[in-house]
Amino acid sequence: MPAPMSHPPGVPTRWVSLDAYRGAIMLLMASAGLGLPQIARAHPDHALLAFLGRQCEHAAWGGCTLWDLIQPAFMFMVGVALPWSLASRRARGATTAQLAWHALRRSVILVLLAVFLTSAWSPRTEWIFPNVLAQIGLGYPVLFLAALTRPRTQAMLAAALLAGTWLLFALYPLPPTGFDPATVGVTPDLPQFTGWAAHWNKNVNAAAAFDVWFLNLFPRTRPFAFNEGGYQTLNFVPSIATMIFGLLAGQLLRSAVSRPAQLRILMVAGLAGILAGGMLGWSGICPVVKRIWTPSWALFSGGWVVWILVAFVELVEERGWRRGTFPLVVAGTNPITLYCLWQLSGGFIRENVKRHLGPGVFESLGPAYTATLERGTILLVLWLILYWMYRRNLVIRI
Repeated sequence: MPAPMSHPPGVPTRWVSLDAYRGAIMLLMASAGLGLPQIARAHPDHALLAFLGRQCEHAAWGGCTLWDLIQPAFMFMVGVALPWSLASRRARGATTAQLAWHALRRSVILVLLAVFLTSAWSPRTEWIFPNVLAQIGLGYPVLFLAALTRPRTQAMLAAALLAGTWLLFALYPLPPTGFDPATVGVTPDLPQFTGWAAHWNKNVNAAAAFDVWFLNLFPRTRPFAFNEGGYQTLNFVPSIATMIFGLLAGQLLRSAVSRPAQLRILMVAGLAGILAGGMLGWSGICPVVKRIWTPSWALFSGGWVVWILVAFVELVEERGWRRGTFPLVVAGTNPITLYCLWQLSGGFIRENVKRHLGPGVFESLGPAYTATLERGTILLVLWLILYWMYRRNLVIRI
């Protein structure tokens, strides 16, 4: 086992760029796209609006948009933060056993919190686990154990997880001839992969079959047959690799390697991920699908979120662009709080604004901009709550 992590001389204990990056992810998520897809549909001939609208919605199945990068960026930053967290706890005298207990407890809390949030508007508990908090919680113990090993071992573990996931899907049999995709929630307008790539089609893959068995072990009002969005519990396995990529990046940033060299290494690693994931998807060996976190998606999205990290570190830490990051830092200091508030209180905020300012307050600019005003208002209220917490140094950690 490696020696306890210590704080390298000259490396800051908290990086503004990391809080800003985390905050940007969370604010983008909480914005719900600010109604850009609705505005784009109202102006079908406007190319720029059409592009922006597409980037604020998930890809229907294969492919990638900006919106698809929110979850991998969030999970990547969990890995980036872990070396700082472990070093801080060790500096306060925590033993490896205590760190392991904290990791396990955090894992359980995240999974249960995800179930609670998913069930908030249901008459009974919804035992499903595609929520990002559940995915982090399920993979967090493995990430913690990986953090106790050397970087080479971590990279090998990530590769093994991705290779094992690919093999699981590749070996799972394709549906029989004449199978009707509509029986598993696949609409006629959803593009389907053909040939070898069909192993990664919606709700007819290995992870979907696992959920039909696993999720029916829990009490349900009716048997689980498929997830409407195609998201699966086993996504957490390849997404551990995404968190390990963050772990490797965090360890590099904490190392004594010079900042320019750190950023060069990250740029090359990001490019390698984008090219490798893209080529696997283009060749049909492994399609790029966020909803089932294919290995090619883990590589492709991992490359992009690494590049975004490089941009934040370069601009904030190297060039000193800190003043404009304040709104992001406020959100990045309390990411779990923002996530829970966004999940639970959006409707409450919307209805109270309408109650006090008039039922048509969000329609004042016309139907195309209703969603923009509504979601912008909710986002502002949520940020003001976080600002109040920030000013009082109130940080909710798990």
